[in-house]
Amino acid sequence: MLTIISYGMILLLLSLPTPLDASSKDCIGIGGGASGTVGGGIAGGSLQFDLYITSCPQAEDIIFSGVQRAIAADPRMAASLLRLHFHDCFVNGCDASLLLDDAPGFVGEKTAGPNANSLRGFDVVDCIKSELEMACPETVSCADLLAIAARDSVVLSGGPTWRVEVGRRDGTTASRALANTYLPSPTSSVAILVQNFQNVGLSAKDLVALSGAHTIGKARCSSFVSRLNGGGGGAAAGDGEVVFIQSLQQLCAGSNGTLARLDLATPVAFDNQYYVNLLTGEGLLPSDQILVSGADEVGGLVQAYAMDSALFFEDFAASMERMGRLAPPQGSGGEIRRSCRVVN
Repeated sequence: MLTIISYGMILLLLSLPTPLDASSKDCIGIGGGASGTVGGGIAGGSLQFDLYITSCPQAEDIIFSGVQRAIAADPRMAASLLRLHFHDCFVNGCDASLLLDDAPGFVGEKTAGPNANSLRGFDVVDCIKSELEMACPETVSCADLLAIAARDSVVLSGGPTWRVEVGRRDGTTASRALANTYLPSPTSSVAILVQNFQNVGLSAKDLVALSGAHTIGKARCSSFVSRLNGGGGGAAAGDGEVVFIQSLQQLCAGSNGTLARLDLATPVAFDNQYYVNLLTGEGLLPSDQILVSGADEVGGLVQAYAMDSALFFEDFAASMERMGRLAPPQGSGGEIRRSCRVVN
């Protein structure tokens, strides 16, 4: 059942103190960054609800508290943790391969083009994993941690909740080449975006619903250069879009590393404003704004979600559940890492 928590309740949750031990105090307020074949489709019977109910009953509380502290210190962290789960699942399935650091003789996914100088929140994951290991050694996988933290980030930003299936194994390898190949680009056309999603077993509907994650977070000016030049919308710009682009040009004049809000209207609230923005030409990334001109289902869903936030919440939660089932290739094994950055 889909549950929606009021934004006022979220603010109350973020203000509540959480129990900390000596090791977790240093984890507050950090937002640090990083130092084959595509996923084998939807996972079957390997995932289940309540797997940790006996082996680590406090697991979800530990993860929620860690996410809560991080977002209270830096609201942008909600989008960052959500993005980690997405970028992990799209390359060889949801196996936490994204979290592996580069090492001599090994180049992982963190330095791939779509990830380098872009992803953040790795230190938050480290802190939560450290607490999990103290409570339940070698029990909760880093991949499950990412899936639960993504859900909690959405909830703490005012969005929907959903039950997270668990039982994922952590991958023992990673591929920068596959990350460069399979992660969607902010400059892609609708056709290519749909193909990106179909490559991993997701649909055009999942594309539009999951793109709504851009209702929170920020992006660097370098990721929407074509928008600065007046392009990316797929149609002639209206007055609102012209003003929006002019504001972006002013913001980015000094540096292409400047951060812009993905949603100017409600930047830290998880809502359907993202789709409303697209209809007025105020989508930040080219790959966002282009969805409006998508044929048939794509453009129609943008319209539907802009008018019906409950429908968006329902479909977003369902798409997150489907994405969370993306499985590594068969026979890849896996482990429960003690540290999310290195294999055991």
